[in-house]
Amino acid sequence: MSGVRKVDAAGFWENGWTIVRGVYTADDVQRLRDAAYWSRKHFGGDLLANPRLREVLTDGNFVEIARRILGDDKIVYCGDSAFTVNGVQRGFHKDNADRVDPKAPDWNGRYTILRFGVYLQDHYRHTGGLNLRHRSHNTPDLIVGKNVYVRTRPGDVAVWSLRTTHSGNATLLRFPKSYAALPHQHDKFPSWLVAPRDGDRIALFAALGLDDAHMSRYVDYLKTRKYMCDIWRRSHYDESALSAAEQAGLIVRNVPAEIENDPNVGRNVDYVALPY
Repeated sequence: MSGVRKVDAAGFWENGWTIVRGVYTADDVQRLRDAAYWSRKHFGGDLLANPRLREVLTDGNFVEIARRILGDDKIVYCGDSAFTVNGVQRGFHKDNADRVDPKAPDWNGRYTILRFGVYLQDHYRHTGGLNLRHRSHNTPDLIVGKNVYVRTRPGDVAVWSLRTTHSGNATLLRFPKSYAALPHQHDKFPSWLVAPRDGDRIALFAALGLDDAHMSRYVDYLKTRKYMCDIWRRSHYDESALSAAEQAGLIVRNVPAEIENDPNVGRNVDYVALPY
């Protein structure tokens, strides 16, 4: 049964992000942490192909949140999901296909792909969470928007637009109170000024959206990226995974099957814009 209660859909569209509080219990969080530790040694595919982490896609929570935000029951998953343990990457960026050109297709109309982030430790008072630029989802300019530290507690789900400027592994300072350093400032503060960590930093991520032109373009873009194709090649959706997704109301686009034996995908290590 979904643990979703209140979703601020209007706030999402206005600000480019929102937090859904208290979706998972303490027992859920501990189980997912244990599963992530196991997966680090035994599994390299996406979350749906992972028997111990797929529940975040198939328990109905992400689907329900996406339905409320997007206003549509037909929610699509294209194989874009992952977990990290003590990830160190930081730096403001966007995740959508068209990140630079404001005339490109991603900036036409309402953008309908959501990024979900489940942080399996406290980032309300602890460092290492997510930085966002508030209301940065309607421009490709990476310096637009106030820098905000997303203060999640264990069990919360953060949701942001793929067009929202964000950075992982943010630095939260003790003073000024709850101040989030910019990504390039993270190593410029003495250790006593930085809020403590809450153990190992474990996070789960997934993208869900509508079956529309934005999703089609996003999948076309992901097929150009080496890291994503490497994940897809390690992913196989067995009958139990597909059945669980169907029961949750999640429409699965089986992109790992689409790229099988295709030598033309995954050629770009770094970001390259799609033509249009």
